[in-house]
Order: sequence, then structure tokens, then C-alpha cells
Amino acid sequence: MRLSIDYLSEKVRDCFLDLGSFPEDKKIPLDVLVNVWTELHDIDEEEAFAILLELSTKNLVTLVNDSRAGDKYGSYCDISVSQHDVLRDLAIHMSNVGSVNQRKRLVMARRENGVPKEWGRDTEKPFLARIVSVHTGEMREMDWLQMEFPKAEVLILNFDSTDYFLPPFIANMPKLRALVLINYSTKTAELHNLSVLGTLTNLRSLWFEKVTVPQLPKKTILPLENLCKISLLLCKINLQDESELDLSRLFPRLTELTMDHCIEMTILPSSICQVKTLKSLSITNCESLEELPFDFGKLIFLQILRLNACPKLKTLPVGIKNLVWLEHIDISQFVNLHCLNEEIGDCLSLKEIDMHECQQIRRLPKSVMGSRSLRRVVCDEEVSWQWKELEPELPGLFVQVAEQRFNLDWLTE
Repeated sequence: MRLSIDYLSEKVRDCFLDLGSFPEDKKIPLDVLVNVWTELHDIDEEEAFAILLELSTKNLVTLVNDSRAGDKYGSYCDISVSQHDVLRDLAIHMSNVGSVNQRKRLVMARRENGVPKEWGRDTEKPFLARIVSVHTGEMREMDWLQMEFPKAEVLILNFDSTDYFLPPFIANMPKLRALVLINYSTKTAELHNLSVLGTLTNLRSLWFEKVTVPQLPKKTILPLENLCKISLLLCKINLQDESELDLSRLFPRLTELTMDHCIEMTILPSSICQVKTLKSLSITNCESLEELPFDFGKLIFLQILRLNACPKLKTLPVGIKNLVWLEHIDISQFVNLHCLNEEIGDCLSLKEIDMHECQQIRRLPKSVMGSRSLRRVVCDEEVSWQWKELEPELPGLFVQVAEQRFNLDWLTE
């Protein structure tokens, strides 16, 4: 197996070795993997996915649920990657060359109660790893070591606990660009020491999974000026004083926001509409979400909008006609939506609509006749004939009747 890895190109081999940074017997979210690779190896998402396909073709990884992988607007959140334990062990073995302080990847091979003793022997020297991966149980402030990571660009924190103190050494990672925090406990974890994130001036992507995001301090957290991407999965979000929450100040360059299975979230903070840099907003499987901000139309640079599987929502956002750059809208499983807004025809850049499993929709607004940019509609058979009648008026339109899909793989996680 080592020979097959040696024959890979240097960049592909590095990407394979990065896979050892994730826990054994756990699916790796593709979005996380792509974020890690783009930050570490200075490649774009397309090249990262091409490398993944090459590793998959060589049976070095397995793609799970890749049905939307070829879709330009498909969400990477739907796709994951798995790797055989032996291949993971090989990746770790090849990475553990030289002294602990000199390794390019600093990885805990197995879950431990605390930081490995090996790491604590030379804490007076800096650790030169570019990627750091930790897997523990509950961690308190005194459980962490004082460590310096002057070159760390990716930090992966895996844990099994309902209480977790973010490591103070995050403040000693001046080049950190991607932070991944995944809780594998059956219950949501309380996070502590969130203010340490305010020191990460170069942070570009943030992934939180199965944690309670506490109420953000009003003034103690400095703006994360380079943060472009936030993903919150299975999280509880405290928005008690959301009226005083200024997201545009905290995240002045945010371009992508994903919130999936945040089941206790009833509203979105209104200040999200002031984040003028936002290009992709994905709110999925949030069963308690009842309404969207009234000023939603201020997100004038939004290109991708996903609002699928939010059963308490009843209408599309007010002011959707102002989203002049909107290219894709996903309202699949929008079970209480009775009709598309008349305004939707004013979205002049709209290219794709995914509206499968919208059982209540029985008619289309007249305004869709003006959707000259529309190229693809995914819908149920009951409404497909109405779209097909418009094909002569909308040249280039392709109407796709969706197949029923039932996927409960997430229950096994």
C-alpha cells in the first residue's frame, strides 16, 4: 500500500496524508475536507474535488451519497467521505516522521482523555505542524497544555462530551485559517472560552457541529475580518438578544453561511440582512424556523439560497425581487408553501429552481414568464406539466421530474 501512495503526485499524496487527521470509523463531511485542502494546498474547490475523485478511483477513499456531486449548485453538506482504518493508519504512519515538534501534521491517532504525553515533553519549543488534530473527551481549561503553533493553518477538534473548553493555545495560532469542531457525543455540548476566536485574524472558515453556540459577547469579540464561511450543523443557537447582535460588524467578509438541523432555531437574526457580502445562504432541516427577516431583500449580492425542509415556513422571503444576482433557489420539501411569490419573476439572474416535494403548490405565478435566464427546474410530476407548457416561451428551459429520495443515513451517526 505504501508503494501505491508513493506513486501519487506530491499534491495528491499530501491530500491523502491529510485524511489521517480525521477520526477512524467516522464519515468525513466533504465540505470540511474541501475547506482543509483549499487552505493547506492553495487550490480551489474544483481541483480539490478532482483530487478526491482520483483518490476514490484508486480505492483510497470512498464517496458516500455523491448524488449531487456533479451539480454546480449542489451542497457539499450532503456528501461525505469514508476511509478504511488500515489506510488511515498508513497515512498517520507516513506523517509521523521526525520529532513531534517538527512534524507537518500533529495528529492524535486515537481518542484519549487528554493531550498526549508525547506532546508535553518539549512544550518550550514551538510546534511547526501546519495541521493539528485533537480527539478527546471532556476538556477543561487546566487540561490543556501551553503550546505554540506559529505555522498551524488548520485545527480539527474532535471530542465526545457535553462540556468543552476551547484550547487556550488557539491564541498561539496566528496563521490559523480553518477551524473544525465536531462533537461525537449523543447530546449537544456546551462551549466555553469562545472569546479566544477573536484572536484569529486570519481565520477563513469555521465548522461547528452538535454544539450550543452561546450568546456572543457584545464587545469582547473582535471582528473576524477574514472569515468567509460559517457552517453550523446540529447546533443550538442562543438568539435571546438577537436585536443587539451585529453580524455585519463581526463578520464583515462573510460570503457563505450554512445552518443545517438547527432544530430549536425559530428566527434568523435580522442583522444577517446587513451582511452585504453574503453570496450563499443555506438553511436546511430547521424544523422550528417560523419566519425570515423582513429586510431579506437587502442581501442584494446573494447568488445561492437554500430553504429546504423548513416545515414551519409558509412563504418565500419578502423582497426576493431585489435579489438581482440570485442564480439558484432550493425550496425542496417546503411543505407549507402554497405558491411561488409573484416577485420571483423579477429575479432576472435566476437559472435554477429546485422545488421537489412541495406538495401544496398547484399553480405558477404569471411572472415566471419573464424568467428568461431560467434553465432548469426540478419539481414533482404533479406540477411539471405547468413548467413544460412554458418551455416554448423560455428557450433553454429543462424541466426535471424529481425521483423520490429517502435517506436516513444521518441516524447512524
